[in-house]
Amino acid sequence: MTVDLYLIRHGIAAERGTYAQDGDRPLTPAGQQRTTAVAKRLSDFGLRFDLILTSPLIRARQTAEILREAKLSSTLTESRYLEPEGDFDAWCQWFRSWATEQIGVNPSQKPPSLALVGHEPDLGEWAERLVWGEPRHRLIVKKAGIIGIEVTNPDQPVGTSDLFWLSPPRLLL
Repeated sequence: MTVDLYLIRHGIAAERGTYAQDGDRPLTPAGQQRTTAVAKRLSDFGLRFDLILTSPLIRARQTAEILREAKLSSTLTESRYLEPEGDFDAWCQWFRSWATEQIGVNPSQKPPSLALVGHEPDLGEWAERLVWGEPRHRLIVKKAGIIGIEVTNPDQPVGTSDLFWLSPPRLLL
C-alpha cells in the first residue's frame, strides 16, 4: 500500500537576525494571512492528513496550527527531525514504523496521508531523496508551498517514490 506524503514549507516569517534565536522567528501578519488562505484552499480540495508532523520552530509550528484550524487534520505532533538540517535517515526509520501502523489499522481504506511542515532547503532535498534517491538541489518549496509525493514502498521510500504535486502558494490562491 502507498502513503500520500505532503511536504509543506512554513509561511512568511520575520526576517533573519530580528530575533536572538532563529527558532523564535514567528510568521508575519502577511505570512499568517497567506498561510491561512493556502490552508483554506487545500481544505476546499478535500485534502485531509492523518497526521501533521511539524518542526518545533515557532514559524513552522504556527503554520501547522493554521493547517489544523482549517480542519486538514486533528492530529499534530512536533518532531526534531524537521528542524533545519534535520535527520532524514532517522525520520525514514520513524516513517516506516508509522506507515506500517497506519496501513495495518485499515488496509482496505484510502492510503494514509502525512503532512510534514518544515524548512528549506531541507524539504526540497528530502523530496529529491525520496523520488531520485539523492539530493539534486533542483526542487524548491516556496514559503507556504507544497510538494506531494506518493510513497509507493513505505519500507524503502528512498528513490522509489513518485512526485505528484509541486505548487507555490500563488497557484493555490
